[in-house]
Amino acid sequence: MASGFFVLLDDIAAIMDDVAVMSKIAAKKTAGILGDDLAVNAEKASGFASSRELPVLWAISKGSLLNKIIILPIAFLLSAFLPVAIIVILVLGGLFLAYEGAEKIYEFIFPHSHEESAGITEETLTEEQILEAEKGKVKSAIITDFILSVEIVIIALGTVIDEPLAQQIIVTSIIALVATVGVYGIVALIVRMDEAGYKLIKLSKNEKSISNFIGNALVKALPLVIKGLTVIGTIALILVAGGIFVHYIPFFHHLVPQIKLPSIIKEFVIGLVLGFVVLGFVNLFKKLFKKKEIA
Repeated sequence: MASGFFVLLDDIAAIMDDVAVMSKIAAKKTAGILGDDLAVNAEKASGFASSRELPVLWAISKGSLLNKIIILPIAFLLSAFLPVAIIVILVLGGLFLAYEGAEKIYEFIFPHSHEESAGITEETLTEEQILEAEKGKVKSAIITDFILSVEIVIIALGTVIDEPLAQQIIVTSIIALVATVGVYGIVALIVRMDEAGYKLIKLSKNEKSISNFIGNALVKALPLVIKGLTVIGTIALILVAGGIFVHYIPFFHHLVPQIKLPSIIKEFVIGLVLGFVVLGFVNLFKKLFKKKEIA
């Protein structure tokens, strides 16, 4: 009886060890999207009044958790009854990630002006109007989070697709939870950087004090951190997409070993090329659609 109990404990320990290893692998695979998720959400959560930044971030975090509660059961059902759908969604998600990365690079090389609401900064808004605008931004952020959450869940699930369903559920759920808590926890720290900096500057008695130096550094660092995350996130998006194509599309899977280059470069090039191909099709479709509207 006792020996059976200890065998059971040993089995549980082995399963948990496997889960830990697979969770690390899944975390590495989803790191690119998490970087992009971090950059996007840091940008969306900034620009509010100081007193509203954390409440807005909390509202987005709750929406993100709800997104994952919706996505996870659907993903597990597909894995159990139609596992090939996970691979299809994974490849489609890879095309979307590659397109996103290529679009950001294209926008950097060939920037174009975005439409802005005229006179919005000069208009004095009432409290109700401010809250309404805030709700709109929160809703937009939650929709963006939903798309990124689908990508995170599917990529995490793709790393354990050949494992038993129980381990798939545990590993993917861990990654989904870490993605929400980790990303939004870091975003909270990022968006409060400038506020912490201003407080340190106020506390400093002279301009040459350490607190004044750190305060100014934090205030100046915020836009640089967000830009840096955007750059890192863009590179990571293309690498993750390239990795998906290499592992799940037979043509690229057989082509890559024949090219004598480091795997990271091969994956980046494949992701970038396919990203620009998708971008070309999307831009062509937009032009044709506009011509039809004019006609």
